[in-house]
Amino acid sequence: MALFPDISSGENLPKLSLSNPSEEILPVKDSELEELLLLIEQGEKVTFREVELVYVGEKYITDVNKEYLNRDYVTDIISFRYDEDEANKAIEGTLFCCAPRIREQSIEQGTAELHEFFRIFIHGLLHLAGYDDQTENDKKTMTRLENKYLNLLGLES
Repeated sequence: MALFPDISSGENLPKLSLSNPSEEILPVKDSELEELLLLIEQGEKVTFREVELVYVGEKYITDVNKEYLNRDYVTDIISFRYDEDEANKAIEGTLFCCAPRIREQSIEQGTAELHEFFRIFIHGLLHLAGYDDQTENDKKTMTRLENKYLNLLGLES
């Protein structure tokens, strides 16, 4: 009996899939997000095997927040990691991002929309890489790293 060969997504290249059921117009390009994913891989010494980035509306993100985190409010991002690789060399996860909320935050913080979309994506990838933001120190660490990667993209933090 012949076996089918494994179909590889490339030589250890990170795999990013983007979907946008919200149908919001997004200021980010797939290629920019892939570049950012590679920067974080290199900087954090992790490997993303598969990252699904899903842009959803406010109702959907609220429903996910309620069902999985027992929180009843709109949030900008929710990260789910699926693998159990403690070495962080085969990270798999999904990032649910709320495009309308990200837009609101860019206005509230006086930043460019693109800047805020990148920041939230970075934030989600850092969560997948093992960072948390439950304490003030953890939040400061994540903000510092977000700024680092924004600066590497040529965006001021």
